[in-house]
Amino acid sequence: MSEGTMQRREERQQRAKRLNRVLVCAAAVPVMLVAAGCSSDSGSGDSTDKAEKAAASASASPSPTVEAAAYGKLPEPCKALSKKTLEDLVPKDKSGKEGKSDDISTRAGCSWNSLDNNGVKGSQFRWLNVSMLRFESDVTRGPADKQAQEYYEKQVQDAQAAEGAKGVESEPVPGTGDQATAVHYDLKKKEGTFKQQTVVARVENVVVTLDYNGAGLAGDKTPSADELLKDAKKAAKEAVAAVSEANGAGGGKASGSPSKSPSQSPSKPASKGASDEPSKGASKSPSRKSA
Repeated sequence: MSEGTMQRREERQQRAKRLNRVLVCAAAVPVMLVAAGCSSDSGSGDSTDKAEKAAASASASPSPTVEAAAYGKLPEPCKALSKKTLEDLVPKDKSGKEGKSDDISTRAGCSWNSLDNNGVKGSQFRWLNVSMLRFESDVTRGPADKQAQEYYEKQVQDAQAAEGAKGVESEPVPGTGDQATAVHYDLKKKEGTFKQQTVVARVENVVVTLDYNGAGLAGDKTPSADELLKDAKKAAKEAVAAVSEANGAGGGKASGSPSKSPSQSPSKPASKGASDEPSKGASKSPSRKSA
């Protein structure tokens, strides 16, 4: 065999080896691409499924809502009672003193003091206070009327547990709002015996608390508790009617949507004055101990 023939054979063998290496590499590449593609597709699918499930869960959980409050405002407290009623209950004070409030649309009050001085025969004292508290619906605190009912019950309990009260009696007051209770008792002070009448009423999402008391001072006779109670019930019914009238003759839902976040509670303490919680006493009358 010639030298040229041997050289050509060796070159063919080397070319064959290189071709084998190329084929092996080419066969390995698709396998790697397929594996990588499967891995990528699997991850993408899981992520998409999770996103779709999260979106479906969110759409299945609507934002919480609560029924809107029926009444959206309060009447002017010193005008909640008629002139005739004021002449009968507090003849010496027809204007009244409005209590200070941070927000008169949620908390309002007015008080009247009347002293009929009869000289050596003594004097007749009367004190009248009307307080109104309105509640707003709130997803945290619940419907406005439910909040009002809870406050109504607390006001009745506070009146029944008044410090120094003697002979406490309670009775329902029909025809006054959605529910009403009258609490009456005696309070003995150095000035005389005071006949205290408290009427607590709820109409929708508003609670009205009316305090009325009287006493015969400097030797004058003690007023009739029955007459005072009759007057207090009449005045409370009038105040409740004023709340309804301030919100429209037919009542109904107040404008606006229910709150979806905690709103400022109307039970937030206001400035001192006639707007303080009525069961605690908001006047300078000696008949009830001031808070």
